[in-house]
Amino acid sequence: MNLSKLMSLFLLMLISTLKLSAQNFLAIKRYKVNFSIATKANEQLIAMRSFTNNNTKYLLLIDPKTLDTKVDLADNYSLKSVDYFNVLALFKNTAYVRALDAAAAKDLQLQNAGIDHSIPNEKGITLTIDLCPSHKPLDRIIFQSVLDEFKKIEKPAPLAISVSGKWMIKHQEDLNWLKSFADKKELNITWVNHSYNHEVNSLPLAENFLLAPGTNLDIEVLENEKLMLKNGLIPSAFFRFPGLVSDKAIVQKIEAYGLIPIGSDAWLAKGQQPNAGSIVLIHGNGNEETGVKDFIQLLKTKQNDVTDKQWLLFDLRQGLEKEF
Repeated sequence: MNLSKLMSLFLLMLISTLKLSAQNFLAIKRYKVNFSIATKANEQLIAMRSFTNNNTKYLLLIDPKTLDTKVDLADNYSLKSVDYFNVLALFKNTAYVRALDAAAAKDLQLQNAGIDHSIPNEKGITLTIDLCPSHKPLDRIIFQSVLDEFKKIEKPAPLAISVSGKWMIKHQEDLNWLKSFADKKELNITWVNHSYNHEVNSLPLAENFLLAPGTNLDIEVLENEKLMLKNGLIPSAFFRFPGLVSDKAIVQKIEAYGLIPIGSDAWLAKGQQPNAGSIVLIHGNGNEETGVKDFIQLLKTKQNDVTDKQWLLFDLRQGLEKEF
């Protein structure tokens, strides 16, 4: 095959990949947890989900070394079915399984189970922004402030957004606004599953949020992933519990979906101050004015450090890859 044909083939493959990555899956059927070892050439990934869209089968895949996820055609891979415990055994030395193990080690906590810190001894933070159901508009000032401060230092600036299903349904314009920054490579967004309903009641924490009686985790986890895909978002391998509330049993169930629970050691609205490598939590759904103000003030105090590249934003995936 001559060089021109090789270039044409490469361009066709590139175009196909770009179309797939930007696709909104509007006709998803048979979406399910389906672990497989997915092999293509020298690439070995873990398939976490399988589904069909317009009679074509797709996989949601994770690279166990980098924690990156992607959606790809099932026909592109040689597949070997495994169960969750096979995954833990076969990939025990990867960042993915070590992160699952680290999250499980804190599963007895009623609040803030999972991984709450990454990249120790580094100068900067991992920024996570939760979008719980809300009637109020998105706090766009958070994202604009990140862009303004980091555009000359880190482009795209990395951050993680924990998104709930009911927020996506009610805030399509805000969601499209966020996606536009990712499309323009101005923000590098890790999309975190934050449950579909994000129910909250007046009961004690042990019976609240996802611990409320009658909670259907398939709806909270899988329906939210489907909605993310329908909106053109690639679900990450991370999960944030609503209210940061969980117990041992539900942590184990979430991990059995292949998801890594993520907490925070610096929930700004609660007065928790970030340290080097902190996973910072703020809410960007219009319901946490204090947290937003505290974050804007934090950026102001770190302005010179940002300019000198002495205080950076870290990608949640890369942080855990380095740590684990």
